[in-house]
Amino acid sequence: MTYPTPIVFVVDDDISVRESLESLIRCEGWEPETFASAREFLARPRTLVPCCLILDVGLPDLNGLDLQKCIASDRRDMPIIFITGHGDVPMTVKAMKAGAIEFLIKPFGDEALLSAIRQSIERSQVMLRREAETGTLRHCYTSLSPREREVLVLVVAGLSNKQVGAELGISEITVKAHRGRVMQKMEADSLPDLVKIATRLRLTPAYRA
Repeated sequence: MTYPTPIVFVVDDDISVRESLESLIRCEGWEPETFASAREFLARPRTLVPCCLILDVGLPDLNGLDLQKCIASDRRDMPIIFITGHGDVPMTVKAMKAGAIEFLIKPFGDEALLSAIRQSIERSQVMLRREAETGTLRHCYTSLSPREREVLVLVVAGLSNKQVGAELGISEITVKAHRGRVMQKMEADSLPDLVKIATRLRLTPAYRA
């Protein structure tokens, strides 16, 4: 999969830091976007390109750790690199436990930051790829009929065709027909493949023991 130029977002209220990082990022071939506050950054629509966020902890409106919480659920494809001039162990531990890639204390070397950015962009690419694959699977799932969806969750729960038929009140031959269409529509080559897909889509077995 080919991606557009990765974006490196920078949120820091110090204009000299923003300008310095912008120049460094651009020299490496990435696209920098800088913001003076967390709220300014949050107003920027999400972009589906490989990216990462260089985030200052001490911001004037919403601090870096609070911003990390705000974007944790809907921007998981955007790894965070924290930078600060006043770091401590509890702050670092909190940020890293919440998923930060790196926590750098100012002043830090260019290579330390660039290494963290490279790692972040690689992770972002992986997450975007997974998100796209899951989107494709969801599209395949929506093509199933209600009955085919019932058959799917029962089959991946480990029921035989006979048991599925008894559960749904249909013949074993009908189950086989539905099962074949499910495999085709979900582009599954085998039952283990179908189980993996169901797990990916978090489908809950409907079998009543």
